[in-house]
Amino acid sequence: MSRTGFRKAALTIGAAGAVLPVLCEVRLARAARPLSDRWRRVPVESRGSTRLGISFRPLQAAALGLDPEAALRELLAFPFEVIRLAAYWDRMEPAPGVFRADELDREIVAAERAGKRIVVCLGPVKAYGYPEFFVPSHHLRPPLREGVLVDPADRPALLEAALGFVRRVVERYRDRESILAWQVEHEAVDPLGMEHSWRLSTAFVDREVAAVRSADPTRPVMMNGFLPTSLPVRLQQWWRTRDQGDSLDVAARLADIVGVDFYPRHALVTMGGTTVYLDGSRRPWQQRRRRRLFDWAAAQPGRQLMISEGQAEPWETVTVPPDPRSRGMYSCLPEQLVDNYNQCMRWNREARTAATAYLFWGAEYWLLRRDGGDRGYLDAFARVLEES
Repeated sequence: MSRTGFRKAALTIGAAGAVLPVLCEVRLARAARPLSDRWRRVPVESRGSTRLGISFRPLQAAALGLDPEAALRELLAFPFEVIRLAAYWDRMEPAPGVFRADELDREIVAAERAGKRIVVCLGPVKAYGYPEFFVPSHHLRPPLREGVLVDPADRPALLEAALGFVRRVVERYRDRESILAWQVEHEAVDPLGMEHSWRLSTAFVDREVAAVRSADPTRPVMMNGFLPTSLPVRLQQWWRTRDQGDSLDVAARLADIVGVDFYPRHALVTMGGTTVYLDGSRRPWQQRRRRRLFDWAAAQPGRQLMISEGQAEPWETVTVPPDPRSRGMYSCLPEQLVDNYNQCMRWNREARTAATAYLFWGAEYWLLRRDGGDRGYLDAFARVLEES
């Protein structure tokens, strides 16, 4: 073979080697598909010492047409141990000088009456649940510029307002025995999806963590991050956060508890009747990242790892999960609620330490499905609680 021919062959093999791992993670499927009762038959892994729980999203409940307070009461009747509640800054401070904690007060009281332990997500800039950005408009003058790191030196007024908010929330609830941990930000230093390209700097988040620890030195700080489960997403996340690391990296540097957001399968794009999904959750490279996180938790007393979001609702190409009658969405069918939980519990057995908690993500959607005649998600959750 000539040198030119050899070079072409090498390039072809190299390109194939780069493309093949991605192709192994791609799924082409019709998004809506018939439901089955597989969730009844999938074996349920033992939880061991891991506490089970949910996150509650009042805004998502309302977006789904549910009454948030009624939805929370119904969910709290299930025998899980931990619930994550959020202090949404723009809802608690709708105008300068106004502070309204009545919604979060009611949620915390309801959780306490049900005997739950509580993780409070303080934000303040980012908190879980769409749109994940909850800064009051009066603190965004001027708005955050796209493509920049939000740094203390550049936005001192925003930082001081954020610190004041987290201190106020922590001081309000720190005497309640039900509070398990404080969460600072949500996926703190990652870009806000594809909608915004600004990012919080590590220095900004470090100041927030210090303020929380000063206001309550007795409780751990939790920070979470998205665990990429496909190579394209991993490469994109690395590229966009390469200057200071992604949110999992920063959580391991600043927090006592690292929360892992685990979504094995999500939609990428819909073309006609077919949707392209990514799912590389069992690929070797993904397992290495996960093992490093468990090793971090085991390396020093006081460190913890938890699954802060375990996928239990569909992640399609729209912000509100579709609700097709008598059918389910490919990205997360009821049986995958159990499968995803099982996968994380198997991680516990392989590691030197276990995840301290596993929080199912999507509880409001389960109620919507139940109201439409599909009890699969709710009953699969109940089955995990009973049989684990």
